[in-house]
Amino acid sequence: MRSPDALQHAVRVAEDDEARRRLQKRVLTVVVISQVLGGAGLAAGITVGALLAEQMLGTESLAGLPSGLFTLGSAVAAFLVGRITQRVGRGIGLGVGFAAGGLGAAGVVLAAVTGSVVLLFVALFVYGAGTATNLQARYAGTDLALPAQRGKSVSVAMVSTTLGAVAGPNLVEPLGELATALGIPALAGPFLLAAVAYLAAGAVLFTLLRPDPFLIAKLLPSHGPTPDTGPGEVTRPGSGVTVGATVMVLTQVAMVAIMTMTPIHMRAHGHDLGAVGLVIGIHVGSMYLPSLVTGALVDKIGRVPMAIASGITLLLAGLTGALAPGDSLGLLVLALALLGLGWNFGLIAGTALVVDATVPQNRARTQGSIDVLIALGGAGGGALSGMVVAGTSFATLSLAGGILALLLIPVTAWYLRRTTATH
Repeated sequence: MRSPDALQHAVRVAEDDEARRRLQKRVLTVVVISQVLGGAGLAAGITVGALLAEQMLGTESLAGLPSGLFTLGSAVAAFLVGRITQRVGRGIGLGVGFAAGGLGAAGVVLAAVTGSVVLLFVALFVYGAGTATNLQARYAGTDLALPAQRGKSVSVAMVSTTLGAVAGPNLVEPLGELATALGIPALAGPFLLAAVAYLAAGAVLFTLLRPDPFLIAKLLPSHGPTPDTGPGEVTRPGSGVTVGATVMVLTQVAMVAIMTMTPIHMRAHGHDLGAVGLVIGIHVGSMYLPSLVTGALVDKIGRVPMAIASGITLLLAGLTGALAPGDSLGLLVLALALLGLGWNFGLIAGTALVVDATVPQNRARTQGSIDVLIALGGAGGGALSGMVVAGTSFATLSLAGGILALLLIPVTAWYLRRTTATH
C-alpha cells in the first residue's frame, strides 16, 4: 500500500462510493473466513486450558492461571497489533497476531509432551496473541461502514466466529483421541487444532485483505455526526471512549472469571469431558451467534440501552450459576448461555461506542489500547477465579461476577447525563 501505484489505487477507491461498497463486501467476506478459523483456535484455551494446568500442576488453586496467562499475553498482543495496524494496516497487523497465536498453541502441545511447566506458561502467554487478534478483527468490518451500520458490521465479524468456536469444544474428545494416538496427552489435543486454525487465519488476512480497509478509511472524509446512544443524541468523543471501554472491560472480567472455573466445577461434580465441551460450546455460541440481532439492536435502539441489557443479563447468569446444583447440567448450560449473551451485548455496544468516538487517525491505536484493558481485566478475572473458588465456592464466584456487571448501570447513567447536558 505504500508504493505510488498502490496509493493511487487507494485514493481512487476512497473517492468512488461504489468502489468502497464493493470493497466493504470483500472485507466482510475475508473477515468472515478468518473469524471462522480464529474461533476454532480460541476455543482450545477456553475448554481445556484450566484442565491441562490442573493436570500438570496437580492443584486446583492455580487452575485459573492459564486463563490469566493467555489473557495477559493477549493484552501485550492487543497493544502491538493496534500499533502495527495504525502504521501499516489491518491485514498485516491481524496476520502477525494470528501467526503468533498459532506458534503459542504449538508450544502448549510441546509443553504437554515434555511435561515442562515453564514452557507451558510461556506458550500460553504467546497463545494469547490469537485471542487478542480474534477480538480485534471485529474492528476490520467497521473501517468502511457508515455510522448507522457499525453495530451490524461488528456483528458480522463476531457471528462468523461461532462456527469454529462452537465446533472446537465439541471436538475435545475426538481431538483427545487423536492426540493420544500421536503420543500426546489428550488434553493437549485441542491445541493442535488451535495451531493450524490460527496460522490459517493469519494467512487469509495477510494475503486477501487487500486493498487494506483501514488505510482506505484514512483517506475518507469524515461522515459527520455519528449515532452514540440513540436517535437525536450527539457524540462526545472523550466520554464515548471511556464508557465504551468500561462496558467492555467489566463484561470481560465477569465473563472470564465464571467461564474459567466452570470446567473445573463440572469435573469436580462428576461431569465428563463431553459434558464440559457441550456447556462451553453453548457458552461460546451464545457469545457470538446472537451477534447479527445484537448489532441491529445496537444500531436501532442505541448503544447505552444494550449496555444496560448486558449488565442485567450477566447478573442473571451469575445468579443462575450460584444457585445451580453442581450436578445439574441443564442449569449450568443456562447459566453459561446467559453469560455468553451478556458478554455479547456488552462487547458490541462498547465497540460501537468506541468507533463512534474516534477517527481513522487515532482509531486503531485507541482500539488496541482499549483491548489491552479488556485483556488485563480478563487476566485478573481468570487468575483470581481459581483462588476464589478454592477459598470459597463456585457459587460465590458466580454471584460476585453478576454483581460486578451491575456497575454498568451507573456508568451508563453518568454517560447519559453528560450527553443530555450538551443538548
